[in-house]
Amino acid sequence: MKKYFIQKSPFVFPTTDGKLIEEHHGIVATNNSEISIAHMVAPPHWKEPFQTPEFDEYTYIIKGKKQFIISDEIIILEAGQSIKIDKNTRVQYSNPFDEICEYIAICTPAFSIEKVNREE
Repeated sequence: MKKYFIQKSPFVFPTTDGKLIEEHHGIVATNNSEISIAHMVAPPHWKEPFQTPEFDEYTYIIKGKKQFIISDEIIILEAGQSIKIDKNTRVQYSNPFDEICEYIAICTPAFSIEKVNREE
């Protein structure tokens, strides 16, 4: 039995807001509830509602900029920067800029829509 797994076909989540979500490892892609790793591309002027996830989320920006509102503080990350947001923290993610934002998101435990707690 192999001691590794190469992900060649990540699960692409269907979206209605133009955002690309490719889960390489996680609940849907690999039946792993401990961690999720996703490649994301947020289009210009994209925004999610505020949420209070039940997982830690690490974000690494590859290209462009991404805005975070955490406890009423606006934080903007650029390519090459990263952030860890603790679980049970109210946050809003957005790309209010004119270029795409490409990034990697890692969640522990793994991302689950039931544990996002979006304010819709």
